[in-house]
Amino acid sequence: MGWKLYLDDVRNPQSHEFIVCRSVEEAVNEIILRREFPEYISFDHDLGDNIPTGYDLAKWLVEQVMDKKFSFPPNFAYHVHSANPVGKKNIEGYLDGFFRHAGP
Repeated sequence: MGWKLYLDDVRNPQSHEFIVCRSVEEAVNEIILRREFPEYISFDHDLGDNIPTGYDLAKWLVEQVMDKKFSFPPNFAYHVHSANPVGKKNIEGYLDGFFRHAGP
């Protein structure tokens, strides 16, 4: 059974079906603990004073797939709820580009 990840340092999801992570480190730890990628991720880009950003999580996900450590579930989907338009575009461009060339 898949799970859903909500990455945001301040906001909470409207649904209780998400696992909320406040930093990239927390999200990575959750993924490693579960030993699988979530089937859905809602990204924030700017995580307050926490660095790295949501874009860094997107890059980490792709690196894990490229290194054959994890794979995206066949039904994987994502949304970027960030208020930062440049950060939103960067995450979407990075993930969409990967899926366009490599598939999920």
